[in-house]
Amino acid sequence: MLAALKKLSLTKLAYKCLFLFVSLFPPNQKLIMFESFLGKQYSCNPRAIYEYLKEHHPEYEMVWSVDPRFEKGFIDKGIPYANRFSFKWLFLMARARFWVTNSRMPLWIPKPKKTIYLQTWHGTPLKKLAHDMKEVLMPGTTTNQYKQSFYEESRNWDYLISPNRYSTEIFKRAFRFNKEIIESGYPRNDIFYSSNRDQVARNFKKTHQLPEDKKIILYAPTWRDNQYYQVGKYKLDLHIDLEQFKQELGNEYIIILRMHYLVAENFNLDAYKGFAYDFSKHEDIQELYLISDLLITDYSSVFFDYANLERPMIFFTYDLDEYKEDIRGFYFNFEEKAPGPLVETSEELIKVIKHIKNDELSTEKFLEFYQRFCYLEDGNAAERVVKEVVLKNQ
Repeated sequence: MLAALKKLSLTKLAYKCLFLFVSLFPPNQKLIMFESFLGKQYSCNPRAIYEYLKEHHPEYEMVWSVDPRFEKGFIDKGIPYANRFSFKWLFLMARARFWVTNSRMPLWIPKPKKTIYLQTWHGTPLKKLAHDMKEVLMPGTTTNQYKQSFYEESRNWDYLISPNRYSTEIFKRAFRFNKEIIESGYPRNDIFYSSNRDQVARNFKKTHQLPEDKKIILYAPTWRDNQYYQVGKYKLDLHIDLEQFKQELGNEYIIILRMHYLVAENFNLDAYKGFAYDFSKHEDIQELYLISDLLITDYSSVFFDYANLERPMIFFTYDLDEYKEDIRGFYFNFEEKAPGPLVETSEELIKVIKHIKNDELSTEKFLEFYQRFCYLEDGNAAERVVKEVVLKNQ
């Protein structure tokens, strides 16, 4: 403990001491703190749980933990929030009965003994996670440091959400987690089974002035651990030839780019106005799923969620061997089990898009995938989580 304190700056040390002092007071039993992707988004499983509680249990006080650089989105939506590491945030976090987040909290922030920490995580794993990773290539850490910090963080979790049995077994091992795992499906996928999902899609297209007479391709790749500018900011070359796409597909399609939140690129799409749109800064990818007719991805966990919509998927795997062998590694034979074709070039992508049909989703391969990974999704995951965590701990 003393060694850990010595590593903190005086400011952090003072903040931590104040946090510990405030946490000695009785908790606010009705206060729930939410955070998504380090305070950058109003999205994912925390958003779905928040919205369920807001509708069905308005007696709770709910506040979002927000990175100050991203507070405008919360202000515009009228969502209660506190800036991360502000004094307001400290007093709320230290006395909250529940923390709900989908990524890790800083280790120097001590979890109060009376606080229940619900970790929702943010995807069904294809890529190796945490202790299952052979080598960590991210900047600012070593393999041993990364695994140790993950281990220390997961000691604080009281509950962990799992979207399926496959994920449960991996989470137990990769996170070294031996407390309660709730196999609920993912709350963020409840929207796919909502009766108003088509209206949500129509409203989104209208709000963002997207053409009604074109189909939509969503390109949502993941990040590469070994390609970065600095800690937390990763490079990604587009690899898709947008000019070729526009010429070959522009009469029927538009394309939306949605980069991972850790990717730092800003793409200049001026030359493709009316055809290519960058929605990387749009908070909630679930809305982009709903408006799209076709998904292009690579090794991102987005395809596990998108499968719930039973729409075509193409896997743009131009660096498959490197990613599989040197960067992360996979939990299953991706080439064999991916619920859609794997391609390596823009030319191949265009060819597949021109010939893809929805009836390919009735293949045995897709049905096997759906039954393995989506079987719990029914629109009621948020309700199950709230009952198991919030209502049982009052």
